[in-house]
Amino acid sequence: MQAITIRQPGGPEVLEWAEAPDPTVRPGEVLLDVAATAVNRADLLQRQGFYPPPPGAPEILGLECSGTVAQVGEGVTSWQVGDQVCALLAGGGYAEKVAVPAEQLLPLPKNVSLVEAAGLPEVVCTVWSTVVQTAGLSTGDVLLVHGGAGGIGTCAIQIGKALGVTVAVTAGSDERLALCRELGADITINYKTQDFVEEVRNATDGHGADVVLDNMGASYLARNIDVLAMDGRVVNIGMQGGVKGELNIGALMAKRGGVLSAGLRARPVTGKGSKADIIADVRERLWPLVESGAVKPIIGRTLPMSQAAEAHRALEASDVFGKVVLTA
Repeated sequence: MQAITIRQPGGPEVLEWAEAPDPTVRPGEVLLDVAATAVNRADLLQRQGFYPPPPGAPEILGLECSGTVAQVGEGVTSWQVGDQVCALLAGGGYAEKVAVPAEQLLPLPKNVSLVEAAGLPEVVCTVWSTVVQTAGLSTGDVLLVHGGAGGIGTCAIQIGKALGVTVAVTAGSDERLALCRELGADITINYKTQDFVEEVRNATDGHGADVVLDNMGASYLARNIDVLAMDGRVVNIGMQGGVKGELNIGALMAKRGGVLSAGLRARPVTGKGSKADIIADVRERLWPLVESGAVKPIIGRTLPMSQAAEAHRALEASDVFGKVVLTA
């Protein structure tokens, strides 16, 4: 099969569309003919040598894909050859074929094309598992999303609105904020010219944010605590602003607040807190919102997989609103 390989850690130019061994289908897995995959910031880190795949996962990039079931492994009864699906992966999406545990598949949603569906699994599972399952976001809350114009952010806006919450977002330009408002964002903040703590407090009559979805890490830690409402929760999913910060325990206690952190890729396939648990809950509670159109894949750019280097450049430059999708 053809797949994107990495010659050596480095910039986008190290990515090559080349021959790679076909995946082996183990018991409990299915083989997919990949239609499309999507680019995530974790892929950029792995390309640079900073984010190796977990043990047993493919070295090939790609944390999500869509495609058609080509083979089912021993013991798989929930899927059949010919089913159109999208999948959460630990790796392997930048290829013509990928083997994936059956528990990590989702059916192709009604009214979503096979290519568009490639941009769903990683973002919906990340947002749902953090702001809903971990932080307990509920109707009437205020949700602050950092990086509202990215793949995670555009998904979080829609999920927040579907759940009946007030959504505040940060982004780096007025143009990107305008697009966030089109998706339903209620409070939009240009982080280059405005203080998000002040803006959220002013817009919520001093209440603040019940849940903060944070992709920055250390550099935003103190201000994320400042912006919290009483009993508020910060959920961190990224470290773009560094990995070590100073935590003011007094400020956190004064808010009765919590600082949580959650990853997705290294979770076990099954068991407590597993990918299977997340997928099952997403399928039951979130997939109806996707099929109704309340939550849609936001695809900012589509390129052939052979142009993965250009896709990485676009994501690094924050040039895209929503997801970048690569077609096989």
